[in-house]
Amino acid sequence: MRPAHPATPPPPFKARTGDDFPFSHAPMLTSLKDTLATTWETLAAHWPWPDLGRNLLSAAIVLGTGLWGTRIVLRFAKRAFARAHLDVTLAKFLHRVAHGFLLVVVALAVLNILGVETTSLVAAIGATGLAIGLALQGTLSNFAAGMMLVVFRPFNVDDAIEAGGITGTVEEIGLFTTTLRTPDNRLVVVPNSTFTSNAVTNTTAKPTRRLDLSIGISYGDNLATARDIIRRVLAEDARVLTSPPPSILLSNLGESAVDIAIRPWVKTPDYWAARSDLLEKLKAALENGGCTIPYPQRDIHLFHEKPTAPAPNQPPPQAQT
Repeated sequence: MRPAHPATPPPPFKARTGDDFPFSHAPMLTSLKDTLATTWETLAAHWPWPDLGRNLLSAAIVLGTGLWGTRIVLRFAKRAFARAHLDVTLAKFLHRVAHGFLLVVVALAVLNILGVETTSLVAAIGATGLAIGLALQGTLSNFAAGMMLVVFRPFNVDDAIEAGGITGTVEEIGLFTTTLRTPDNRLVVVPNSTFTSNAVTNTTAKPTRRLDLSIGISYGDNLATARDIIRRVLAEDARVLTSPPPSILLSNLGESAVDIAIRPWVKTPDYWAARSDLLEKLKAALENGGCTIPYPQRDIHLFHEKPTAPAPNQPPPQAQT
């Protein structure tokens, strides 16, 4: 066996310095360090990093607080509108106006914190708005008409109206257009300027309406009997109001009939049904009471004349061919 050699301990660790390399990196690192320090000092001197950070933080806080406050204010406003029993359309309009106004205030506050000149910004927005307004005169006229409809309230949602040759029930009143539902269940979108430039007839604005009925009887019928029959028919219908009392008037002496105007009052929701039912009942009652409801007719009387004899010394007339 070979004799074991004693273990040789490793040489002690010796850190290298710049002198152990062929060339030294110390001057390069020192130069790079000096360059970075100079650059940072220059940026810090010419760019307000601390002020920008504080402004951004303040703007974020104001933005968050403003949006939260806007929701709180709108929530309280909605409750106030409900307690005041405000009209639905007017409440929605005021809610939108308040929402837009509060958002504009928050935006101006944030821009002011960031150092933006809000005065010049508002002037620029005003000039842009003027140019847009000149280009959209028709649309702005509809907007102005919508404002007038909301403020003066000539009609409300679910009212039956007639304007500009259009008849229907109001579905929605917007800032630019109003939606109507026609009797045959069609939706018609009408510009709001139509209602300000034309007469508007609101047939459901009042709780009661007057029926204007007309019925004719023959000249040979008794007028007093016809009046009694009409009064009885009106009294038997529970929809006919006693106050104001119905009117029964002789309206016209026509070519073939004596026209009687019948004007009872009913509640507005009962108008069309009562009109149809009363006409049917009046016709049946008058016929059963011995009255005749004539239709337009003309009597033609024919007269036969004898031919005259020819005068003396005149030849008889010759037939023409």
